[in-house]
Amino acid sequence: MNIHEHQAKALLKEFGAPVAKGVAVFAPEAALKAANSLPGPVYVVKSQIHAGGRGKGRFKELGADAEGGVRLARSVDEVVSHANDMLGNILVTKQTGPAGKQVNRIYIEDGADIAKELYLSILVNRESGKVSFVASTEGGMDIEGVAEETPEKIHTLDIEPEDGVTKEKATAICDALQLEGVGRSDGMELFVQLYDAFVAKDMSLLEINPLVVLGDGHLVVLDAKVSFDNNALFKHPDIQSLRDLSEEDEKEIEAGKYDLAYIALEGSIGCMVNGAGLAMATMDIIKLYGEQPANFLDVGGGATAEKVTAAFKIITSDPSVKGILVNIFGGIMRCDIIAEGVLQAVKEMGLNVPLVVRLEGTKVAEGKKLIDESDLDVISANDLDDAAQKIVAAVKGE
Repeated sequence: MNIHEHQAKALLKEFGAPVAKGVAVFAPEAALKAANSLPGPVYVVKSQIHAGGRGKGRFKELGADAEGGVRLARSVDEVVSHANDMLGNILVTKQTGPAGKQVNRIYIEDGADIAKELYLSILVNRESGKVSFVASTEGGMDIEGVAEETPEKIHTLDIEPEDGVTKEKATAICDALQLEGVGRSDGMELFVQLYDAFVAKDMSLLEINPLVVLGDGHLVVLDAKVSFDNNALFKHPDIQSLRDLSEEDEKEIEAGKYDLAYIALEGSIGCMVNGAGLAMATMDIIKLYGEQPANFLDVGGGATAEKVTAAFKIITSDPSVKGILVNIFGGIMRCDIIAEGVLQAVKEMGLNVPLVVRLEGTKVAEGKKLIDESDLDVISANDLDDAAQKIVAAVKGE
């Protein structure tokens, strides 16, 4: 689960991290009051969406020459103008794709006297199996370019779980960021605070880009991106309350209600599969034969007919789906349950696109019989290769 920048900063502030004063605004008419509550005279107005690259993004309605989704303002009037530009409009960044995201909230923050921009993040390092700090002196909007062109400027430091951020580790992070004076003293405290927040709230990513050194040498968290481990959210109702459903795909939200593993993609063939490995193989073979999957959907090993029906409805609600491939290998999952769910969903919603069903495993004969004896226009397949070829051909009208 992701949260917005202003929420992340409020959370980090609870652990003692230094953040600038700011106010979240949800309507243009609230921008004036928000700006007047801040010290000024310089402000930063930031679009709040769950995507990076906001500063270099562009609003669809404002033209190519308009400023991006993060803007400097030197007066209250300018803050209000930026708020009117941003709220309700579609911001397109490298991470949103061409469709962009609607800006439903902005964050008006007090300006900072920036002397230097640094990069710092904490993540779960899959190679070491530990939580790691990633630090670079090259902070700012182009950190991806730094990683590609000058990877030697990015330093990764593992943290031993039984020790946490020791004085030695904090010193090493300070060295990686080339901190001196009061900035170094700030860092020795800040890195412990950030790690404590990461562990206490079961984060999967905490990214600060940039972490800035101010003109007086002190550190401030100027931006913050935080993601949480979904499997641990039950322990954190305070974090769950921060969820912004407007930033999520409606189909993924619906899938979550039925404990379905669903991710929307950009292809034309909807997939319903049991098991993550089989789902990946199904998507790969669809691409092999010249089409693209419209989703990743794993109904799991113990799905009920109700769960399968919900999965089928989610797939058919996607207007980009031109064909559906059901690929089930029955181990724990019974093929007749899958068949019942598919039949139930089709009766409720109708079937307007080609449907290929491949069943194998437990109760496969019963499952095939249910489908064969129905009045559905279903294309049967003997194996995965056969199924993929048939659905691709059907979508292409061959």
